[in-house]
Amino acid sequence: MVRMRLVAGAAFVALTLGIAPMGTLMGLPAAQAQNLGQRVVNGVVLDASSTAVSGATVFLKNTKTKTIRSYTSTADGKFRFAQVNMSDDYDLWAEKDGKKSASKTISSWDTRKEVESELKFK
Repeated sequence: MVRMRLVAGAAFVALTLGIAPMGTLMGLPAAQAQNLGQRVVNGVVLDASSTAVSGATVFLKNTKTKTIRSYTSTADGKFRFAQVNMSDDYDLWAEKDGKKSASKTISSWDTRKEVESELKFK
């Protein structure tokens, strides 16, 4: 509520002075407004020798809601998550046979509509 008043107040002052309100789009800061919508997160799962890993479970965890989506990598090690909300942050990792890849972060500040990632087992 306070933030909305500040944004509205800043817009009023800017318009009164004849200046276009910078950084606002329907009350949202510009950096946030760019990231409304969906993205695709895809990539490949690799073993230590950079060979594609088939049948690995790839996890995509929303760090805010803690919901987790999963995908089983294809024969060529590929995975794909569609309709990933651009305004949320996510952790991405793969697991298979007790091994786990390093976790990667997908940030809401990243404006790419398609994020490609390589998940590698050690």
